[in-house]
Amino acid sequence: MAEYDGCTNAGEKGALLRREGLYSSHITEWRRASASGSLAGLTGTPRSGKRTPDQAELEKLKRRNERLERELAKTEAALTIMGKAHELLELFSESSATDRPSSTLKYCPAFPDRFGCIADARAFCEQFFAYYNHEHRHSGIGLHTAASVHYGTAVEIRAQRAATLDAAYDANPTRFTRRAQPPKLPTIAWINPPPAEEVAQSA
Repeated sequence: MAEYDGCTNAGEKGALLRREGLYSSHITEWRRASASGSLAGLTGTPRSGKRTPDQAELEKLKRRNERLERELAKTEAALTIMGKAHELLELFSESSATDRPSSTLKYCPAFPDRFGCIADARAFCEQFFAYYNHEHRHSGIGLHTAASVHYGTAVEIRAQRAATLDAAYDANPTRFTRRAQPPKLPTIAWINPPPAEEVAQSA
């Protein structure tokens, strides 16, 4: 338990449990046993009273039931997180026709088939969504980041790109067939576009 408690970085505890072939429910049971004095026999403290076989079996069944309930709750929570992440990734993959092929793998080839625990999933998704929103240049929005378009800096960035292309053309026009222009910014960007008649009515 001391090694487990010493894991402070994201994913370390899950990696430790997988390495040792344990579940977090084992840690919980050991903590409860230690706090209640059930591990007293390991430290030489004498036990008081003697349980009957029926009492011992009943306590064993209670512990097993508690463990199964905890594991079920963790499984349900993990499925909920993964379901939401999967739905969000599907929405991203449909954001534009030019970004459809191999969407998730293209945006982040390191996306795993599964996560070891909830903490691993949260840690990965935090990094993944930060990259997707602030680093990845989306072809559907003029090769800008989603954050740049959202916060209104894309217009200035496009102007800077245009100035760079103009300077390159002016310095050596014979290398170009025409004056290049950066991709245009879309007036509207949809994840799930509404029917065309709704867009026309709102215009």
